[in-house]
Amino acid sequence: MNAEILMNITPTETRVAVVENGVLQEIFIERTNHRGLVGNIYKGRVARVLPGMQAAFVDIGLERAAFIHAAELGHPDSSTPINQILHEGQSLVVQVTKDPIGTKGARLTTQLTIPSRYLVYMPGAEHVGVSQRIDDEGERDRLKKLVTSCMEREGLCGEAGFILRTAAEGVGEDEILADTRYLRRLWRKLEERIAEFTPPRIIYDELPLPLRSLRDYARPEVEKILIDSRETYDKIVGFTQQYVPEVEERLGYYAGPRPIFELYSVEDEIQKALERKVQLKSGGYLVIDQTEAMTTIDVNTGGFVGRRNLEETIYKTNLEAATAIGRQLRLRNLGGIIILDFIDMMDPEHQRQVLRMLEKVLEKDHAKTKISGVSELGLVEMTRKRTRESLEQMLMEPCRACGGRGSVKTAETICYEIFREILREDRAYGAGNYLVLASQPVVDRLLDEDSNGLADLEAFIGKTIKLQVEALYTQDYYDIILQ
Repeated sequence: MNAEILMNITPTETRVAVVENGVLQEIFIERTNHRGLVGNIYKGRVARVLPGMQAAFVDIGLERAAFIHAAELGHPDSSTPINQILHEGQSLVVQVTKDPIGTKGARLTTQLTIPSRYLVYMPGAEHVGVSQRIDDEGERDRLKKLVTSCMEREGLCGEAGFILRTAAEGVGEDEILADTRYLRRLWRKLEERIAEFTPPRIIYDELPLPLRSLRDYARPEVEKILIDSRETYDKIVGFTQQYVPEVEERLGYYAGPRPIFELYSVEDEIQKALERKVQLKSGGYLVIDQTEAMTTIDVNTGGFVGRRNLEETIYKTNLEAATAIGRQLRLRNLGGIIILDFIDMMDPEHQRQVLRMLEKVLEKDHAKTKISGVSELGLVEMTRKRTRESLEQMLMEPCRACGGRGSVKTAETICYEIFREILREDRAYGAGNYLVLASQPVVDRLLDEDSNGLADLEAFIGKTIKLQVEALYTQDYYDIILQ
């Protein structure tokens, strides 16, 4: 498998695309004004204890209080009432496991984990584990012995535990020891902050998206990592030299005339991932509906009629659909309960083959998934761990014109599209100035929240950008006039 990581950096937004064999598989988006919180560690204060729910709300300094369940407190007896463990006003060191989504606050745990390139450090634990993706038993035993030896050398036995990440496969003692020492030093600094800071206060801030992507996704099969920002490229080079030197030779700065996401057709794939219908090569298609409670995916034969009989047509369509579903789950970052409605198959062997194909595709997924098999109604029920907003939740909002039954791109998303389009046209045509025709909400945002981004863009291209409201334009429609 050939893989590439593409990074599109602007002052307001960072986008990272993972492309495998020329096809977009995952897209990560981080906006400057609301970065993700997963992995951050806070010293919080218990705001409210809910004995009936065995849960509590914790103030960690965000707009909404975060939520923690008793099972995430690491208490030796899970049946102990939470009001015997926590009380209002109590200080609590917690880590975010799920970003705030919709009206729900962040989810927390007190069982802290700090990742590095090869290891995950677990303060206070005594467990040594190995990623399930490393399936060779001999390699798993070798890595366990290696990290145990490093723990003994650093005096960490009984103080902390480790999980060996997938990237650790095949590495030697020097790399594991270096990671062990780095994590030990980092935790010592965090302990000092915990003792010093008054809640609510952030203790540890997870790496920004470009560096996090490099740490988590720069595997041996990744042949190229292209960054379209010179400043970010220089930062990443410094990061790799210190932490992942084996990746440096694969880094590249992209300065081509066409936007990097346009060159690799990533923009088109993002637009397709926001659509309800997914076309299959055979002529069949998927219909994906995302709701607050669950996501449903319906498989249809469409124009595919097969060559032999109906059962063969259904079987081949379902096989292709299983592969496509695995990709769509990653690309759209769909999480929670997912119901798959494959076309009914009479042959039990066909059912097993389709499920096996789905399991095989999901092996590539970084998020934890679980398939429960085919139900009595012929549905496949599965879950996928949700830690951040889906692509639709991040880029879209309920449509006011249809009473929330559909969705349109947010004014923020349109503003960033306008920025990218102006950059593209300036590189291609080099016009004197630009006039943006857009809806009132988009122009209002360009003059308010994104005024700094607009000013930075004008300074970067050395041109004036004028704005004009078009009352008949819908929120997701705009024009850019070259003057």
